[in-house]
Amino acid sequence: MMLGIGKEAVIFVYAGLSGIVTFSCYQILLLLRKLVPHSAAAVSTEDFFYWIGISAYLFRQMYHTTYGSVRWFFILGLVVGNFLAFFCKILLKKTSAKWKNKLEKRKKSE
Repeated sequence: MMLGIGKEAVIFVYAGLSGIVTFSCYQILLLLRKLVPHSAAAVSTEDFFYWIGISAYLFRQMYHTTYGSVRWFFILGLVVGNFLAFFCKILLKKTSAKWKNKLEKRKKSE
C-alpha cells in the first residue's frame, strides 16, 4: 500500500510523540530507582518489564498508524522523538540550575 506524503508526515509526528513517551517512561523509572534503592536483580526485572511494555505499546502504535507494516519514517520518528525529549531534559536541567543559582544569590543578598 502506498501512502501519501501528508499521511507519512502525520505518522512521523505520531511516531515522534511515541518516542517522547518511551523516553519519558524510562525517565520515570529512573526517578523511582533514585527514590527507592534497588538491587541489581530488581533493576533487571524492571528493565525487562519496561521493554515488554514499550514493545507492546510501540507495536500497537505501529499497527494503528502504519497498519502493521514497518516504515522507515516511523522508526526515524521514534528516534527523533527520543532525541527531542533528551535535549529538552538537558535544557530543563540547565535552566533550572541557572534559576536556582539566581535565587540563591538573591536570597544571600537580602
